[in-house]
Amino acid sequence: MNIRKLSFTFLLSSFFLCVNAQPPANDTVHFEGETHFKNVRQLTFGGDNAEAYFSFDGRYLVYQRTEVKKGIPCDQIWMGKIPTSANEKFEPKLISTGTGRTTCAYFYPDNKRIIYASTHLGSAECPPVPDRSKHGNKYIWPVYTDFDLFIADTSGKIIERLTDNPGYDAEATLSPKGDRMVFTSMRDGDLELYTMNLKGKQIKRITNSLGYDGGAWFSPDGKKILWRASRPQTAEEIAEYKSLLSQNLVAPTHMEVWIANADGTDARQVTNLAQANWAPNFTPNGKHIIFCSNHEYKRGFPFNMYLTELDGSNLRKISRDKGFDAFPMFSPDGKKIVFCSNRNNGGTRDTNIFIADWVE
Repeated sequence: MNIRKLSFTFLLSSFFLCVNAQPPANDTVHFEGETHFKNVRQLTFGGDNAEAYFSFDGRYLVYQRTEVKKGIPCDQIWMGKIPTSANEKFEPKLISTGTGRTTCAYFYPDNKRIIYASTHLGSAECPPVPDRSKHGNKYIWPVYTDFDLFIADTSGKIIERLTDNPGYDAEATLSPKGDRMVFTSMRDGDLELYTMNLKGKQIKRITNSLGYDGGAWFSPDGKKILWRASRPQTAEEIAEYKSLLSQNLVAPTHMEVWIANADGTDARQVTNLAQANWAPNFTPNGKHIIFCSNHEYKRGFPFNMYLTELDGSNLRKISRDKGFDAFPMFSPDGKKIVFCSNRNNGGTRDTNIFIADWVE
């Protein structure tokens, strides 16, 4: 989720079920044609690792991980120092509670605190995944109502609970300016975007259209935001969306990338590609958008990363895995990119974290 920020493990396994196949064996970390990547390095090996994001000083990554074989039955938050030499290993540590399900971790500007969403106050157990057979085997996401936002230090101690509302609160990212955050909430009955300051105050709703709005990111100067949105249009689509949402579910098979000012004004649709277009982010200079999409494939898979202009023009494919490439984020200095991929997994369903030099 990370597609961004719901249940990444559920997302990926559901797509594999839809195509009824194992991912192809892509035993390389760098494919031909990936000209924007240089010196690609794999950081994790095994399990589902997703939504890896840089600290404000560019020295650490925080991410979510599931690995059932190692006693991690659903996503928990991990943090690790980025290696600075070939001999240095990436050695992450658990920094969430180890209970419930977590998602959407992000550093605070002081590099000493993180924010993430967790269901652990609702139950110490992993919340159940939806039964797709009850919905015509449709690809659906759970919107867990126990998700709330928490601030923790890098030792894993929870410092503060930021939200305490009935329904879903998650998907928080912070402005590079270090003054505000944007997140998704169901507090008003629909999945909308909100901003608030870093203390959880001055909450403002910034989207107002029916449909799922989530996975938002600020531009490098903090003046704009990007996000993914579903916009049901027909009476049938609207009825289905409302029915699923009443069951705390969404069907994110048609999402497009949107852009707006950071206060939600001047919102406009960037992509018009159909299928699932999501995990958008700005390039380091703020002049282009990188995002993930399956629009080239009628079966809904693979997912690759694409670049486009802010108005959606000049679309070009920049990643080439035949399974899954997503969750791009650039280092604060704009020199590196981190992303998650099925590449080099030996034909398993493992998704790992990769870091590379970014080439404009």
